[in-house]
Amino acid sequence: MALATRTDPQTGRRPSMAHTLWNSTVGKKTVMAVSGLIMLLYLVVHMMGNLKIFFGPDEFNGYAHWLRVVGEPFMHYEWTLWLVRVVLLAAVVAHAVSAYQLSRRDIKARPSKYVHKKARASYATRTMRWGGIILGLFLVWHLLDLTTLTVNNHGVHGEAYQNVVATFHTWYGNVIYITAMLALGFHIRHGFWSAAQTLGAASARRDRALKLTANGLAVLLTVGFVSVPVAVMTGLVS
Repeated sequence: MALATRTDPQTGRRPSMAHTLWNSTVGKKTVMAVSGLIMLLYLVVHMMGNLKIFFGPDEFNGYAHWLRVVGEPFMHYEWTLWLVRVVLLAAVVAHAVSAYQLSRRDIKARPSKYVHKKARASYATRTMRWGGIILGLFLVWHLLDLTTLTVNNHGVHGEAYQNVVATFHTWYGNVIYITAMLALGFHIRHGFWSAAQTLGAASARRDRALKLTANGLAVLLTVGFVSVPVAVMTGLVS
């Protein structure tokens, strides 16, 4: 169904299609779905790169260096990495802004709380908003820890392996990281399913496969990311 466009009373002009779509609930949900899938793709690749730590410092540090020179000589040093960062930042901002505005819109539409909460709502659904806040705070910590190295105990550029090990030799580094990865798992489980519905991929025939995919991705990414701090704590990686 086409979105209705109203004339702006101040300018006397009709808003653009993009502006109209963004202001609609469907548009915001679509932005959330697409930005979420972009971040999910990055997380899969990022997890695979993290697992290189099990092959030793030379392999992991070599991978970290490769991220900065990929695309050379066409791309200058770190240009590709910064391009990825810009795309991810745009996806994170779009996702967060859409989520916040949809939340505010939902609150305004239902100003009084329900007398009886829906018992069938899953744990992931009920904690989606808090999970997003946890992940947002973790992202700031993660950048300060392993990108800028501001709070890292080792903090030497070019020694990615040693920096990761230093982080997970601290109790707080493990608590912060593992808590965030558990929140990520729940977020992906619910988010992937919601994105499929928003983008029209869900149907009676595909529901089971989509739910299995959502659960599988959530478990795979959670286990993959958590395996690194566990390996450091147990001495498998040192």
